[in-house]
Parts: sequence; C-alpha cells; structure tokens
Amino acid sequence: MEPLKISLHPAEVGDAERLWKMQVGAFSEMYEKYRDEKTSPAAEKIGRTVARLKSPDTYYYFILADGEAVGAIRVIDPKDGRPKRISPIFIMPQYRNRGIAHEAVLEAERLHGASGWELETVLQEAASCRLYEKLGYRRAGEPRAVNDRMTLVTYIKE
Repeated sequence: MEPLKISLHPAEVGDAERLWKMQVGAFSEMYEKYRDEKTSPAAEKIGRTVARLKSPDTYYYFILADGEAVGAIRVIDPKDGRPKRISPIFIMPQYRNRGIAHEAVLEAERLHGASGWELETVLQEAASCRLYEKLGYRRAGEPRAVNDRMTLVTYIKE
C-alpha cells in the first residue's frame, strides 16, 4: 500500500462548525472512557473553537491525507520565546493507526520550528505517549490527575 500524502491546510473562522464537529467526533470515545467534563475537547462548546480560531497566536490546520480532511491540529505559537503548544490534535477514528498524527506533527514543526514545544496528553493513552516520544518529546513536570480515571502528562521538545 502506498503511503498517504499528509499535509496541513489552514483553517479559518468560517470552518469553526466543521472543526468543532470533527473534534467532538474524534474525542467522544475518550470522553465516554474518562468522563472528563473539564478538559475533554468532546465536551467543549462551538464558541471555544471560534475563540481559538480568532486568537492571534493560534494556527489551526486541517490534517489532509491524500487531500481529504481526516483531522486537525492547533498550534499556539506566541513568537515571544514562550513554548509553542499543540492543543488539540486529533485524527478521526477511521483514519487512526496509519502514521497520520506523526506526519502532521512533523509538518507543524517544519512550519513553526522544530524546537521549543510543549503539550499535554493523557497518561493512560499509551499510543499517544509513544507518538510524542518517537517524535523526540520527553516528559516534564509532575503528572496531573484530572479525575480518578485520567491523568495528564506534559511533554516538551527543547
């Protein structure tokens, strides 16, 4: 099977509803699993997506696989020395486990610089932790329990 061509396409405020619906769909399984009302992207209202799209430090991209939108990544790039952040990144369930998120992060790093990154992910999601570790990120700080089912860990890439 030929590898997918992964690219990032900038999202705009007019894409908010589409992005939000994709995000809710992509995170709904984790929401059911962890019941995280506070930090789950599946529990967010569309207004949060609109606000992110309007933020001056935010770069939101659709993740395209062979030209088809299969997910999204938001890069917060303050350009003032503070770390860049990925929050959130998601791949629609039917496209997972194909290396798409890995390539999307590499593309984000190509666009915004390969160092000076920070992100959080769910400790209980071993595949997510492996993804970032394979990309050269390392754990930093203390894990933070969100509830009795879920803990967030911070990863950095200096």
